[in-house]
Amino acid sequence: MKDPVTYHPGVGPARDDAGASASSVLEARSSRRAFIKGVIASGAVAGSGVFTFGCSPDQPAASSIERLISLHVNGQVRRVDVLPNETLAMTLRYKLGLTGTKLACDRGECGACTVVIDGSSTYSCSTLTHMVGDRQVRTIEGLEGPNGELHPVQQAMIDELGPQCGFCTPGQIMSAVALLEANPNPTRDEARHAMSGNLCRCGAYDHYLNSVMRAAQGV
Repeated sequence: MKDPVTYHPGVGPARDDAGASASSVLEARSSRRAFIKGVIASGAVAGSGVFTFGCSPDQPAASSIERLISLHVNGQVRRVDVLPNETLAMTLRYKLGLTGTKLACDRGECGACTVVIDGSSTYSCSTLTHMVGDRQVRTIEGLEGPNGELHPVQQAMIDELGPQCGFCTPGQIMSAVALLEANPNPTRDEARHAMSGNLCRCGAYDHYLNSVMRAAQGV
């Protein structure tokens, strides 16, 4: 009859009669450790081979997107690192430091993030930065005159007490600027329609509308 055998995890079968010496136990453990290291090393080499030979720096993967792009903002070309799913509002505020563009609802409903792209008022929170391309983007920071003077729409907002809390004001101003550049003499109904995409939580709609009509006389 064979002697009873006891199983020691990681060591292999060992006799109860203590026939296996301490050196043999250490040798078995060392061999197991060496085997695991070999498996890990071979996997790392295989992975690096795929990375090295499967994705050449000169030939990016078909699904990759160039992250470092050029944006035409307020008359300047700005180089910026942009994530594939990044919105223009996020890029303007957190990459370029143009915090005049407000981020409120973040789903294209309130108009606080409105900017002007090639003459059209646009919600920047629902516009992917990568989709802008070579188009000209203008934010409220770009309305400042060469000597720091206010844009006629900005001055009209002050004169008519348009802003209340002021959070929606940049978007209101940019919508008004786009309107008056396309139609310098709008009717009140045309102005109301053009400004309808901007929500005011303070309810100062008449003040903003009066501001647009006042600015129309000086633009």
